[in-house]
Amino acid sequence: MGCLVSTPTDGGGNRRMPGNIGEVAVFVPGLRIPKSVDFSFPLAYSVSKGLVERLSVLRTRIVVMASQEAPKATRPRRRTATQHGGSSFADLLQALEDYLPVLLGLIKEGSQLDNKIEFVWFNQEDEAEETAIWSAWYEVLSVLHLMAMLCLSEANLLLLPKTSSDGYQPKVSEENRRNSVDIFLKAAGYLECAVQQILPVYPLLSNLPVDLEEGVLRALCLQALGQGVDIQLGLAIESAKATLAVKRRLACEMVKYWHQAQDSIMQVSLNSGWGQKHRLFVKWKYSEAKAAAYYYHGLILDEGNTEQSHGMAVAALQAAEEFLKERKKASEAFNSEPPISRSPPLWGTMKYLSEKIPKDTSSKLRINRDLYSHDKIIETAPVLPDFALALKPDEYQLPALDPAWEAETTNTRSQKDQKKHERS
Repeated sequence: MGCLVSTPTDGGGNRRMPGNIGEVAVFVPGLRIPKSVDFSFPLAYSVSKGLVERLSVLRTRIVVMASQEAPKATRPRRRTATQHGGSSFADLLQALEDYLPVLLGLIKEGSQLDNKIEFVWFNQEDEAEETAIWSAWYEVLSVLHLMAMLCLSEANLLLLPKTSSDGYQPKVSEENRRNSVDIFLKAAGYLECAVQQILPVYPLLSNLPVDLEEGVLRALCLQALGQGVDIQLGLAIESAKATLAVKRRLACEMVKYWHQAQDSIMQVSLNSGWGQKHRLFVKWKYSEAKAAAYYYHGLILDEGNTEQSHGMAVAALQAAEEFLKERKKASEAFNSEPPISRSPPLWGTMKYLSEKIPKDTSSKLRINRDLYSHDKIIETAPVLPDFALALKPDEYQLPALDPAWEAETTNTRSQKDQKKHERS
């Protein structure tokens, strides 16, 4: 058992890093692409021919579809629809869901089939682009990762602004924004399942490629939740019913998600390509979250009637303006890191805040400087309130074993009983 590194030249599509991946609203650090494997020889004397063929057909379908979808994930404007009207991402996700119940038979309790097959996958965040491991646990982990990345790819497509028919600035429809939250929670559910249900029992943790390490999986889960809260904040900003307290709570929760995502991803040694770009994306979104949180915290502090509350409000607003500048630098660093990308036109939360923060900060600073001396304005930003995180991943449990495995067990037991009877 172990890990084998080889060059990605014998199948699985072109693994060369794209030069430009276009607009990015949701960063997807590359899809894991499976390479064809032979089930027949390793399982010839352990599993029925029909079940071996089923495993082969289901996985071959995924190999073909994933190789076709990988370029589309890095060229998000090229969205394709199937003959049934759905997206090709959704079709691949369905293929993976069909495969899992059959695959799980290789690692069911009491099975001796876990290390019978060498599973090979290509990835983009690890320097070893091709990783082969003799373990069905590795296959399950790779499948869950691909399912999550397909969801993030779909969310990215939904959140890229489109020019409206009335000729106004590009925007994202409310329907797309609400749907994207559901997709983020679904992606987070797959990733949480990988961390909570697979990694604790996975026998080869030291051999995992970097994109499947716990720190990366946790960071991806948290960034999905962070972006989900960002969409919720944007919807709250547009709602006349949402109070400042609601907006501040959402912004502060978003800070916690991105802070935890940054802590997780900093624990992993990522390469200078996709890995570094991934880190910069987290830094960018963390800065945006802090800008929003300090802005709304400042507005609420300013509602106080004391000299101290007004001074703290100014300090919070100044912090918001600094983080707004920091997010611009982080965004530029992310987009210039290969593969080159670009940010979509500002919309939603950041469009609103990029206009309001400088204006309100300047206004409050001027008013308070007229009221109080400069040295009475608190220079350090006040501590943000600490709220419990409300947004949770969708609960995802590994599916039940395909009934074919029960039939397989029954047949095997019958054959053993028959042989025993013949001997007696």
